Amino acid sequence: MTNDEPPGKTNELTIYIYNVIEDEWSFLNALSDPVKVLEEIERDENTSDCFYLSTATQSHFVYISPKSISSEFQTYAQSLFKFKNGSILYPQIKTHQICLDLIKDKATFNQLLTLAQQYKKINLISYSATPQFYQLKNELIKHGLNNLSTPEAPEIDYAWTVNFLGSKSGIRQMAQKASAKEPDFIMPDGIICMGKYDAAKIAANKYLKNKGVVIKTNKGCGGGGVLIFRENDLPNTYSACERKLQQILSTDPYWEKFPIIIEDLVNVNFQSPNCFPNLEFQIKKNGSIDLFFTCNTKVTPEGEFYGQDINDDIFSDQLYARIADTGFYIAEQYAAAGYRGRFDIDFMLSNSGKIYVSESNTRNTGGTDIALIVQKLVGKDFCEDSYILNRGHYKLIKNKLCIFENLLNHLKPLLYSPKTKKGLIINSENNLRNKELIYTLIAPDKKQAYALEAEMFTLLQNNQSH
Repeated sequence: MTNDEPPGKTNELTIYIYNVIEDEWSFLNALSDPVKVLEEIERDENTSDCFYLSTATQSHFVYISPKSISSEFQTYAQSLFKFKNGSILYPQIKTHQICLDLIKDKATFNQLLTLAQQYKKINLISYSATPQFYQLKNELIKHGLNNLSTPEAPEIDYAWTVNFLGSKSGIRQMAQKASAKEPDFIMPDGIICMGKYDAAKIAANKYLKNKGVVIKTNKGCGGGGVLIFRENDLPNTYSACERKLQQILSTDPYWEKFPIIIEDLVNVNFQSPNCFPNLEFQIKKNGSIDLFFTCNTKVTPEGEFYGQDINDDIFSDQLYARIADTGFYIAEQYAAAGYRGRFDIDFMLSNSGKIYVSESNTRNTGGTDIALIVQKLVGKDFCEDSYILNRGHYKLIKNKLCIFENLLNHLKPLLYSPKTKKGLIINSENNLRNKELIYTLIAPDKKQAYALEAEMFTLLQNNQSH
């Protein structure tokens, strides 16, 4: 969707590439079930319109999407953000490595060049700074886009930091090195090993000793590659437990291909509102560090992320001081190593009150798009001025509410109002086709945010007949 305003040579263009599958490429190619691979790809690419919505906060943009985005959803984005020029390009070659697909699709690539050549400054941004992303960057420069910058990616000499610092083993090595300088930077007691046979032996020992164990592949996706075993989940004798774990680890090749991390199970109270604190940072090109937002993530007992609450005052002063101190220490180490761009740090608060670092994601996250949207709508102090509640996976019965325009009309009384800076954002149309609603609620405080959610549930549940 565009308007008739000519861009002129003084304007700045953002090119955003939703290369979520490239970020998960190694893991997906190590799955044994091709049906599961396609399901994972479909699930992740369906969220393309979520990041289209956050990209539409820019005045001038081109969004490179793996999935179609309807004119109705584009109109919705325009109504929220009033962008001046916005285009969507879809590479017609579909290997799911979207940066490479764009290079190979000469017609779409040339269309991008034509759009970009109208601008004085070009910012090339992606969900993740993958090797394919750097290939695309080089190809664009080769075709004359010398005014192109990558403000949210490391320079090529430091591109290794993306995979290393964003891996389960990388953050664990950093924690071990930091034990003297930053004693609060602790992770669950664990071991890094290679091979399912040793992993099963180590994990069986930990499980029987601690009545629980967590097994992680080095880089999974969407909760995949994480196994959580609690009391009574496995046999209670060593030999039987080891055999069962061998059987489980034999189901997918990635347990043999990548390092395996075996950790003590940290017991958390899933009913507690603050058991999974999270900080998202941005390291700018000059190495300066910004804390973008503070949130509490929502995670199922199986380890799957499904949303977050975002607000500056979401944690007690004591808890915030502890995670912020550790978070900034980690950010300083990342900056010194050469990492640039966005990343988050996941924490866990145990039942005993101990705070652990769980992992770090050196890419855009499940909260990046939400925070960018609210920042545009509310202002730079959005974390202070509003309480943001975001959720995915709310199930809709197959009826008229799975059609985007019908859903908008039905929820119209709750939709976001620029006058009150309060209301509902629908983040995805694609997921409605799978009967799932991804939504964000913006309110002045927690009480009003949750009251809005209750109103939304009432409206939806009163209209859930076929």
